[in-house]
Amino acid sequence: MTDTLFSTTTTPLTPPRSVEDRLSWLRLFRSRGVGVHTFFRLMQEHGSAETVLALLPDLAGKAGVSNYTPASRDSAETEMRAARHCGAHMVCFGDANYPNSLAEIPDPPPVFWAIGRIELLHRPMIALVGARNASSLGERMARRLAAELGAAGYVTVSGLARGIDAATHDASLSHGTIAVMGGGVDMVYPEETKTLFTQIGTLGLRISEQPMGLAPQARHFPRRNRIISGLACGLVVVEAAARSGSLITARNALDQGRDVCAVPGHPFDARASGCNMLIRDGATLVRSADDILEALSSIATKDAPAPRQPIPPDPAPPHSRPIRPRPKQSAQKSAIPRLHNDILARLGPSPVAEDQLIRDLALPAGQVAPALVDLELDGHVIRHAGGLISLASDGPSTGRH
Repeated sequence: MTDTLFSTTTTPLTPPRSVEDRLSWLRLFRSRGVGVHTFFRLMQEHGSAETVLALLPDLAGKAGVSNYTPASRDSAETEMRAARHCGAHMVCFGDANYPNSLAEIPDPPPVFWAIGRIELLHRPMIALVGARNASSLGERMARRLAAELGAAGYVTVSGLARGIDAATHDASLSHGTIAVMGGGVDMVYPEETKTLFTQIGTLGLRISEQPMGLAPQARHFPRRNRIISGLACGLVVVEAAARSGSLITARNALDQGRDVCAVPGHPFDARASGCNMLIRDGATLVRSADDILEALSSIATKDAPAPRQPIPPDPAPPHSRPIRPRPKQSAQKSAIPRLHNDILARLGPSPVAEDQLIRDLALPAGQVAPALVDLELDGHVIRHAGGLISLASDGPSTGRH
């Protein structure tokens, strides 16, 4: 469907007022070939989703698409029943619950589903994203920033991936956090975030523009990322490789006119290369939440967050961290290589305390210590004064995604 199919006259877009209107909006957005831009262009041209649905086969025929049929009423009703079953609310562009920040981006979702505390959409938001294979220092930094920003009155926004995203959500549950899903709002992904997924649906908010029950695919995540940055007044990147989804989100944020901040890292750590590049290119260097708040201080909103409240030195005690499954004793031999990899994945060139690493792994010290000795003897790990350890400079790369 090309622009030549449309006239130059437009009709002001009004949100759906009835259940029938909402069903038509959902059918139109789920129809083959109708993306965000086409949805809004057709609605402005013809005024209502019901009218557009009736015209779609003819418009598709003029564009060279034969035997075109819009999304069926039955499929839309099935999706709405599934939404009611899991307590999801349908939010349409122009609704009172549709956040102004998201409505202002070039390609806002016409429809999205929301589960949880929908009032969080009306509070000031900051997005925190980063590496899935995050280091211990990276996760601790994300937790610290999320807790401090929450105490300052901000809701955190992230993508519920493992690593930095999960640490951000977990540290923000008591203050408010929004998870933007790559698949359906009712679909757990990845499986290891199932407990956090459930907690966010109660204490925070999960949203998605994808159909209910849709398992996420790789192509969904870049589109998801524009919503993460679009909801927020600023974006913070905590660990990201030079080529990563986090940098796609940063580019979206810049295109949307958002402030971009980044946590610097060691030049030898591949997980820090993307953040260091952003800082080189003008992003705000972040040492603490104060740097983020200062960068955003020029943004005045009528819903200014409450004054910052002091928080404990460590907002993420070990017992609040997600617990990873422990290897069964009968499988001890096969679990050792996996433990080695887990340790290496959490270390970088910057030294970290051994006891902190053990707490992050959520494993007994007696199980971690022998593995550390093995890695030290193999030359993968270096011990420093004060009980600190780091990845050897010629150790395995940690920049994978």
